[in-house]
Amino acid sequence: MKPQARALVGAILSAVSLTAVLPQSASAEELADVSTAFRWLGKNDRVVIEAYDDPKVVGVTCYVSRARTGGVKGTVGLAEDKSEASIACRQVAPSLQFKDKLPVQEDVFSERMSILFKRLHVVRVVDTRRNTLVYLTYSDKLIDGSPMNAVTAVPVSPATPIPVK
Repeated sequence: MKPQARALVGAILSAVSLTAVLPQSASAEELADVSTAFRWLGKNDRVVIEAYDDPKVVGVTCYVSRARTGGVKGTVGLAEDKSEASIACRQVAPSLQFKDKLPVQEDVFSERMSILFKRLHVVRVVDTRRNTLVYLTYSDKLIDGSPMNAVTAVPVSPATPIPVK
């Protein structure tokens, strides 16, 4: 193996092992998917709908739809998914309960979109003036991220002030 190839393989293995020791965020529950393009080998390209429960706000669930690349690379987890995503967060319980004080802005969910360096993020922002939780989804990449994003909001009853750090 050439020295350049050996160095590249070493860098990739180091990055993969680093991601294995980083803290994992909340995992998604896949609710459904629809095929968007037929692939002869491997899974079809599809759009998936996933549900994420906010780990610090009991009673809020975020529903994210996004593209998943199929084919052989997608089936074995080597494909890079597109950056487009849509989000809708809703109150799914009669009342909300806060596990702790919330920072004004916090990355609450993050999921891999390629084998290395590309992630989907869901960020919670507290709008204290309107007593509302605002959720933003976007993707980033080590070299160049995407400006594509989506936003949703969950109003909180005035009787339940949001505890902010």
